[in-house]
Amino acid sequence: MTPRDGLFMQIITDTGELAQFCDEAARAPYVTLDTEFMRERSYYSKLCLVQMALPLQEGEQGDGRAVLVDPLAPGLSLEPLWALLRDTAVVKVLHAARQDVEIFYIDGGVIPQPLFDTQIASMVCGFGEQVGYETLVRKIARANLDKTSRFTDWSRRPLTEAQMRYALADVTHLRVIYEHLRRMLERNGRAHWLDEEMATLTSPETYVTHPDDAWRRIRTRSNSPRFLAVVQALARFREEFAQSRNIPRSRVLKDDALLELASTRPESGEALGQSRLLTREARRGEIAEGILAAVRAAMALPAEALPRASEPENGQLQVNPALADLLRVLLKARAEESGVAQKLIASTSELDALAGGKRELPCLRGWRGELFGADAMRLCRGELALMARGARVQAIVLPEPDDKGAAAG
Repeated sequence: MTPRDGLFMQIITDTGELAQFCDEAARAPYVTLDTEFMRERSYYSKLCLVQMALPLQEGEQGDGRAVLVDPLAPGLSLEPLWALLRDTAVVKVLHAARQDVEIFYIDGGVIPQPLFDTQIASMVCGFGEQVGYETLVRKIARANLDKTSRFTDWSRRPLTEAQMRYALADVTHLRVIYEHLRRMLERNGRAHWLDEEMATLTSPETYVTHPDDAWRRIRTRSNSPRFLAVVQALARFREEFAQSRNIPRSRVLKDDALLELASTRPESGEALGQSRLLTREARRGEIAEGILAAVRAAMALPAEALPRASEPENGQLQVNPALADLLRVLLKARAEESGVAQKLIASTSELDALAGGKRELPCLRGWRGELFGADAMRLCRGELALMARGARVQAIVLPEPDDKGAAAG
């Protein structure tokens, strides 16, 4: 325990202390979590700090039952933490959890379950799109955060008092936020909405980067299959090299240099040296050899094995612009009624796809289907009308056609 202005900040540096806290956490209904990490000089995030807090007991307040765990402490094993994250009897509460969960999965081979992401829960509860933790602290916990330590070097030791206070605030206020959002979800009956969103966050596939697919993240101006084959081969080499050395992709090959090489397709070290964008380190040694091997492999591919650019989304659909506009009006009405951000329900491209006849879309499934998709399909089939009542838009289900009346008319 380290005293700080009358409070005690527990910094765990010993495996036994960590096991003791995690044993206590295993008896709690939930634990709030956050991490601090560095990624500027590595491919994988370097875990520098873990923050945890347990529900306050009667009479406790402030930083009570909150600890900092120092993963950089010599001899410290995080196995007690991994065991806690595997314990399905304890809810793990995080805010904007994706990067934290990726670290847990890469470092410990574990994905925390059950998981409650307060950023996603807040969107489901009507707080807006991708609402920040600071906003929730202000609106729900009625407190303000000191963010001056946000971009400090978390790998340096000792940690400053400001860093520790900042880190603890990321889990102590989270208790109030979680309990408030959980009650809201119970009242509005949307808990299953959150469960659907958590399925993606808790899927191991979310955190696996496949080198063969790395080229799809690169924006290209040419759709020539041979050009794309070289881009694919270079991106695959870069991803594998960066992963194996744990260095950033940009240290191997930046995107602009990769695209230049896909155009020039060097066949020798001399040709490689003529690149305008390639770094000095990449012109020799293992990187140079990998680049030349990737180019040769791509150039040797038979025509039938060359990659093809993905069709532009909705590019082949005959979009009905009037129907797309009506779908936008319906979406806006449903978002205002529910207090859920429009972009969380359906994207603009999804609406255009709907208006073009596409049906395999996220907005038609699960809670999105309940809130918007079912009526959107009725609108597409001509079974729903939209009517303005003052500032509100009302959806009206049309009666089925009267065959006799239609025939008589």
